[in-house]
Amino acid sequence: MQSRLFTQAGRAVSEVGFGAWAIGGSWGDVSDGDAKAALNAALDAGVDFIDTADVYGDGRSEMLIAEVLKARSGPRPFVATKAGRRLSPHNADGYNYANIAGFVERSLRNLQVDCLDLVQLHCPPTEVYYRAEVFDAMDRLVAAGKIRHYGVSVEKVEEAIKAVAFPNVASVQIIYNIFRQRPEDVFFPLARAKGVAVIARVPLASGLLTGKMTAASQFAADDHRAFNRNGEAFDKGETFSGVPYEVALDAVEAVRRLMPAGVAMAPFALRWILMEQAITTVIPGAKTAAQAQMNASASALAPLPAEVMAALREIYTTRIAPHVHHAW
Repeated sequence: MQSRLFTQAGRAVSEVGFGAWAIGGSWGDVSDGDAKAALNAALDAGVDFIDTADVYGDGRSEMLIAEVLKARSGPRPFVATKAGRRLSPHNADGYNYANIAGFVERSLRNLQVDCLDLVQLHCPPTEVYYRAEVFDAMDRLVAAGKIRHYGVSVEKVEEAIKAVAFPNVASVQIIYNIFRQRPEDVFFPLARAKGVAVIARVPLASGLLTGKMTAASQFAADDHRAFNRNGEAFDKGETFSGVPYEVALDAVEAVRRLMPAGVAMAPFALRWILMEQAITTVIPGAKTAAQAQMNASASALAPLPAEVMAALREIYTTRIAPHVHHAW
């Protein structure tokens, strides 16, 4: 497992992390045993960056992480969580010190720690990025010893650009994958210049870029891939990266033709992300130990040839960009 520098945290983290949404909820049923096995498999493979949120399973994800880490020896991995989506209604006014501090206290209990490594504002309304008092509140929580660093998880490139205008934003989590390429043109050069860590989320386009889905694939009623295809519950771009399902399936077949023999699509798609030097870590989810091991294997793959990178860009430009490039 290769590592990359998380500049403002002053430490390196594994370039393939573990996204813990799936072990919390909204991805169909995952037993506690399978969830813990997936996380342990990732850690055994050298992963030392875990990303979760207080709303993943209403705290279940955070608590499972705490149980797994308590049972393991050795250096503790870097654990990032998120706050804000517990607000109801979810609006900019809710992002105040009292509410955020309350969410932080809950995450401290769930994760069984005295100080959180990284707290990310969880896809707040765009207006939040124009309120300096929100970032002042995060500074207060750092000063109080409740959090070490803070960042943001964004929906839009423009939100990422605005966020890094605040000097203590240590990281930006953003959707970036073969089907969502706009950040590399617009945001990544700025992130590198400012020393801001970039966490690539939804790296497999909600599983599309595993190559295992078909037009006949069925999803459980509590799986966001069933209930959020048109943004019914949260931003549409979180589900299949906002690409219409049938369009995406055709593009997946074009991607498949570019893969080297003997390499599965998931690590291939993750290796594409890791070709971008602005990326600090990529956080694929996993519901089983086998999935976690496969994701981690991306770090050992050879760099993708220039002609493959160009062909993947062409697939995006011609097939995918008309559906997503303008929206996020």
